[in-house]
Amino acid sequence: MELRMIHYEVNPVAYEALMGLESFAVKCGLDASIIELIKLRVSQMNGSSVGINVNGRTLHDKGDNFERILLLDVWRDVPNYSSKEKAALELAEHITRVSELGVPDHVYDQVRAHFNEQQYI
Repeated sequence: MELRMIHYEVNPVAYEALMGLESFAVKCGLDASIIELIKLRVSQMNGSSVGINVNGRTLHDKGDNFERILLLDVWRDVPNYSSKEKAALELAEHITRVSELGVPDHVYDQVRAHFNEQQYI
């Protein structure tokens, strides 16, 4: 796979800002594995081969089960994810397509059952 550009070299300030957001998410108490699941799922939704490759490898390297990584695209249909992970994935999908779907009340309520307000933000 050949990259069009190396983002952190082309615009290190923008790259550092993105990394700062991720660092903030971790400091809010979100489980690092949930953050990685979200990043992988959003990469799948956006068709980002680089993101799928990087985030899938990161999950694997951190010890996540290969089957869970492989089945993430169909997370609703398999028992491999906790209710907390499913709530986070549901929210991530709605936020990724917020202009199409918004975030329904039932998704908000489901997420708030597992995450505090700071983590939700």
